[in-house]
Amino acid sequence: MLETTYSIHKEDIRITCSDQFQLAGTLYKPQTNTKGAIMLAPATGIRRRFYNSFATFLAEQGFGVISFENRGIGDSINGSINSINASLVNWGVLDMRAVLEELKSQFPNQSYHLVGHSAGGQLVGLMENASELKSMFSFASSSGSLSNMEYPFKFSALFFLNFFIPFSNLFFGKTNSQWVGMGEPLPKKVASQWSKWCNSKGYVEADFGKEIKNHHYNTLSRPSMWLYATDDGIANHKNVNDMVRVFPKSETEIVALHPKELGIKTLGHMSFFSSKNKNLWKYALDWLKKNE
Repeated sequence: MLETTYSIHKEDIRITCSDQFQLAGTLYKPQTNTKGAIMLAPATGIRRRFYNSFATFLAEQGFGVISFENRGIGDSINGSINSINASLVNWGVLDMRAVLEELKSQFPNQSYHLVGHSAGGQLVGLMENASELKSMFSFASSSGSLSNMEYPFKFSALFFLNFFIPFSNLFFGKTNSQWVGMGEPLPKKVASQWSKWCNSKGYVEADFGKEIKNHHYNTLSRPSMWLYATDDGIANHKNVNDMVRVFPKSETEIVALHPKELGIKTLGHMSFFSSKNKNLWKYALDWLKKNE
């Protein structure tokens, strides 16, 4: 077990995007010299409190951290969820870009890193300032392509993506993901793009030249680690490689975690960030130290 060496300051903040939308964030600040700064980008529909133990751990190891909720999720809802300009594209273009700018403001003259969970790692190429990141570390980030999923999990994914999302959007104007254990309610366009991208290959690649006019996937050359669990039905080996393919110039390292070999019952898509699996956080810490 790693020993913590830094006391930290934690506070909730608001992050202003270029369109003046305000995101909810939490700042984790070491009280002594900072080793680097991390934007902790969430999975689709997951609130920032889910990452509190992990973010606290990184800050205790000397890294400044900002976690946040994308527009339309949790505390980043201003008015009706149906009136928010929320989409997966805007999460990358507007929200993640703003978080990195806030990170630079809070921790000037540092090296900046992305730690992404699922969508948090997938959307980085939409950030106009992505080249300012020194490295990227992701867990469970993949193309999420339905065609590469295996049965029986594929049945539930097929139902959610192609039946539940359209039905919920039609009757409620949003996707009530919480009804099927898939995080927070999702704005209509977020869920629609999610369905479209996962029914294709390369995730964001499905909208290149359409919804996505400009991007940086082809030019990002930063080192990146792609960590996934072998019991994850979404981010399986094929889908991780399918996502990595969209970053042709990135120096990529793919690492598979085998739960049984690690003495863990299940890891899946979410449990890496659970405090009960704190011994696995060394993967992220070692990566960050290597790329300080």
